Amino acid sequence: MHCAQHAARRSYHSVVGSPGKGRGQTEHSAQSFLLNDGAILLGGALILVLVFRKLGLGATLGYLVAGALIGPSGLGLVGNAERTIGVAELGIVILLFIVGLELAPSRLWRLRQQIFGLGLLQVSLCGMAMTAAVGLFAGFGWAAALAIGLPLALSSTAQVLPMLQSSGRLHTPFGERAFSVLLFQDLSIIPLITIVAALGSGSGGAEHGPPGLQLAIHSLLAVAGLIAAGRFVLRPMLQLIGRLGEREMFVVAALFVIVAASALMLALGLSPALGAFVAGVMLADSPYRHELEADVEPFRSILLGLFFVSVGMLLDLGAISERPLFVFAMAVAVVVIKAAVIAGLGRLFGLAWREAFALGLLLSQGGEFGFVLFAQAQGAGLLDAETASLIGAVVTLSMATTPFLMMATERLRREPAVSETREGPPGHAADVLVVGYGRFGQTTAQMLMASGLGVTLIDSDAARIDIAREFGSRVYFGDGTRIDLLRQAGAGEARAIAFCIDRDQASADLLEAVHKAFPQARLLVRGYDRRSVLELADAPVCGVVREVYESAIVLARRTMESLDLDQVEIDNAEETFRGIDGTRLDAQSATGDIRAAREIMITAPLRAD
Repeated sequence: MHCAQHAARRSYHSVVGSPGKGRGQTEHSAQSFLLNDGAILLGGALILVLVFRKLGLGATLGYLVAGALIGPSGLGLVGNAERTIGVAELGIVILLFIVGLELAPSRLWRLRQQIFGLGLLQVSLCGMAMTAAVGLFAGFGWAAALAIGLPLALSSTAQVLPMLQSSGRLHTPFGERAFSVLLFQDLSIIPLITIVAALGSGSGGAEHGPPGLQLAIHSLLAVAGLIAAGRFVLRPMLQLIGRLGEREMFVVAALFVIVAASALMLALGLSPALGAFVAGVMLADSPYRHELEADVEPFRSILLGLFFVSVGMLLDLGAISERPLFVFAMAVAVVVIKAAVIAGLGRLFGLAWREAFALGLLLSQGGEFGFVLFAQAQGAGLLDAETASLIGAVVTLSMATTPFLMMATERLRREPAVSETREGPPGHAADVLVVGYGRFGQTTAQMLMASGLGVTLIDSDAARIDIAREFGSRVYFGDGTRIDLLRQAGAGEARAIAFCIDRDQASADLLEAVHKAFPQARLLVRGYDRRSVLELADAPVCGVVREVYESAIVLARRTMESLDLDQVEIDNAEETFRGIDGTRLDAQSATGDIRAAREIMITAPLRAD
């Protein structure tokens, strides 16, 4: 990462200009980078990603190829890859912030065996195996072999998680094991950076960063400071923003938290990604988690894509063309060794052989954090620029193999038709999302939970969330009418979504969009009054319930009972009212006229003939 930091500093000087350059020249350079280079980068990425996604090869590979084509070693359309990657590294920082947001203590505890058992074994065994292969067959010294082998143990979170989400397997036992391994890999970045820094210190690279022990001490102190800031500063700040109801301020607050935490780490000579990760963990059990995640997700997607484009631009295609057999052989070794080790660990942790085989193939590639560690190793003097470029090409080629391997082995990995259906794991995505936790939503949620269903609660009223927490209810802050926030809250796996929000917030257009985004979820809506029920007549919902309809009927029954009316009379009265009211509702829905069938309204006592 220090190499990337030096690159960022060089980028700063290239944009800001040296003292001898005029202001007009500096502004022209900045405009050229933002407009000309930006248009080429985004245009190339757009075209290549669309093509690769259409071919089923994934976006990550499209970004890498786009960078290689438009970079200095390709067509030379954009020449300053270091300046681009200095900006794009913020995508890695935001990715780790989102990973931290996923680490709620309850989930961390439930997956502890997979994370700290399977994950630790995967990183350790794959790291040692790759180090041995690099040292024995590629002829590197032990320090350089470690600096190459340990990063090659990591897989691509940015490539694997979208594949799991698109296939609907993220919250299955298979998906949770894959997620646990990826999560531990992300957590291991900080120790691996420390190891690489220590190796550099022992091989004459101490001037590139603080010694490993000093780095660890700084890390602990900085983490403690961030935890204190999160408890006494961040949460009150988010609570204030929630009370004010300024949704766009959450975007500003989220980016401020990420940038400030990262800047603190960078000032101490540490990885900015560590600061972002700790900031995410601090807010993992906050009611604002889903809102923050939804707000920063677009920035993560764009910047992470730009990071991969930059990595592709940094590939030295000339050096690779001089040693193509080395790159190809190393990529094959990475895929084969990691697939074999991970498949074996999958069997050890209870997966059937088909799923263990699939897990091995899915995680067999190198990962994006490998590029960060190779830059750290290059800055520490462990690797030269040509070697770092060659190993980067190995990671890129291994990423390219994953979609092909998954497609080629689909029949082999598919369970036979007679195999039994396994029950989903406890604690997977909630069965029902309840949007709105007012008086209506509270009753709805408690009834659902009384039946044993898992429920995720979302509300945009910060004061109501605070009150709910006093009574032991966990409600997440967010605008439940946003598709991106619903997706972050688990709507893609939910069986039903109940909109218990006020008045006309759940419009027909919203429900149509939600149905298209999450077709597996049944939609149910609280209707404020008769007009809202009519407006949702053609919406793709399983039911619309008027807010006070049933309770008003119950009150009328209680009134009749208190006046000693016969039970049969009470039942007949209810049946008569429901029949007339239903007939009116059908007529109003058919004509669009609220006055339709008003002549049959009960406006005077009905007498038996």
